[in-house]
Amino acid sequence: KRAMARKVINALGGSVRGKKIALLGLAFKPNTDDMRDAPSLAIVASLAGDGAQVHAYDPESMAQARPLMPEVTFHDNAYSALEGADALAIVTEWDAFRALDLDRVRSLLKQPIIVDLRNVYHPGDVRKRGFTYVSVGRR
Repeated sequence: KRAMARKVINALGGSVRGKKIALLGLAFKPNTDDMRDAPSLAIVASLAGDGAQVHAYDPESMAQARPLMPEVTFHDNAYSALEGADALAIVTEWDAFRALDLDRVRSLLKQPIIVDLRNVYHPGDVRKRGFTYVSVGRR
């Protein structure tokens, strides 16, 4: 789980100190509010511990996540979390995140960086839209 945070850190040149990271998906898996053993817990701890400002959105689990992640700024929707972020990290593969308007995503981010920890997107498609794209186990 900490290796996932390392992917985000590496995508930003090795340091997230003072950077805003938008995290989409907090629950253990989509279509639940279950936070038990959720990868987001370790990812948030690592990113915040390294000096990042973590902003997050999840369609179902934010009420359960709030007490577990006091260092996180929670948002009412994905686009709000993305505004002014240095990178987007997708942590839970909600269908709503597959349907994001990528042109809008790019316009909201300071840097067009997506770290897709659930392989929600096809690398070629996202790169064609001008993003630096990091995924898991593929190029």
